[in-house]
Amino acid sequence: MIIKKYVGRTESEATEEARKELGPNIVVMTVRPAKKTGFFSIFQPQKIEVTVGLEEETERAPRAFSPEKERVIKPKTTADDYSQKDTILASGGSVAPKAPVRSEIKDDNSAIEEKLDNLSNLLEKNFLKPEKKDDEDRKDFDESEDTVAKPVKSSDVSEEIMSFIKLLYNTLIENEVDEIYVNQLTDEVEKISKPGLPFDYALSNVYQKMVLKFGKSEPIEPVTEGPRAEIFIGPTGVGKTTTIAKLASELSVTQKKKVALLTVDTYRIAAAEQLRTYASILEIPFRVIYTVDEMKQAAEDFTDYDYIMVDTAGHSLHNEELKAGVESFIRVLEDTMDCENFLVLSATTKYRDLIEIADAYSEMVAYKLIFTKMDETGAKGNLYNIRIHTGAPIAYITNGQNVPDDIAVFDAQRIVKNLLGGKS
Repeated sequence: MIIKKYVGRTESEATEEARKELGPNIVVMTVRPAKKTGFFSIFQPQKIEVTVGLEEETERAPRAFSPEKERVIKPKTTADDYSQKDTILASGGSVAPKAPVRSEIKDDNSAIEEKLDNLSNLLEKNFLKPEKKDDEDRKDFDESEDTVAKPVKSSDVSEEIMSFIKLLYNTLIENEVDEIYVNQLTDEVEKISKPGLPFDYALSNVYQKMVLKFGKSEPIEPVTEGPRAEIFIGPTGVGKTTTIAKLASELSVTQKKKVALLTVDTYRIAAAEQLRTYASILEIPFRVIYTVDEMKQAAEDFTDYDYIMVDTAGHSLHNEELKAGVESFIRVLEDTMDCENFLVLSATTKYRDLIEIADAYSEMVAYKLIFTKMDETGAKGNLYNIRIHTGAPIAYITNGQNVPDDIAVFDAQRIVKNLLGGKS
């Protein structure tokens, strides 16, 4: 993907300059005032900096929220598609994935490598004996006991698939996918496998099943009749306030929507002041809400806005009083407008704690998921675990503190590729 910045007196001038150089298919990613430089910069008129992206032939991904992040189109594949594919594979046939990640996928080893970068080579390197990797004899594999992760019925499955299952199991466990879900995936590989079936078909099947289980990302949708309340819930310290600022910037600056910021977190003064600062920079209204009546008044005051974004207080799961207070504010908004709730979780939190948090908030409201601090962990299995456990869609991920850049719409293909050991 080509990403470049252009400066002009207006947004239109900068965008036109980009089109002249890169062509008509550019995508405008961010628009912001250009930084002034030089001693006499204060006397210079303000110019506009436009960041644009251009997809190369091998990439077909609309933007997320920043030049560094890509948003990949999700495959429109149904459960029936997978059922049909399983039937074909079980009979020893072949089928190409119906929804390519970057370009049309053909049914051979090179196609799997194209989809998952170097994952196909990585798998062969891990379970094939170097001296027995010729094309005519691919049935001699390393059977040492220390590579065995779970028993496989050797009478029903080829040795190549047996080795693939062992490596698949170990790779997913290392990425902290829960063993229950790992066993479900390896069991499905066994069901479709027959002697002579190459591992690349099994790999493609696992990849697609995991993407399907993650499901479609559900970010904030465009408002047809405002206002809509976007409510952010979750424990303290996961990055709710910063996440709200990133999304508010996207909505108000990039999408030109009318946005108001509210906080009911009166326990952390620093968080409220941080949000106030962001609101001032974005030139959007900000209000601290102390009571239910003040929330009702705010709902009336901002009826002509598109989005009302609400920061709530993080609380102990055992603090029933604070939990009831947050819930009362949510109910007021639900009575007056459409609402979406986002449970913000840190990707670095232990799985057991994530389950407890998710279950506690499930008692309050239905929600979508946002995972923060993705840059602080190399094992991303908890995203898969919590998605399956809660059934809630994942809307966004964040991977840094920079506002508004370090956020992206959740990309199931990229995460699954990472969980399977490929390049992220």
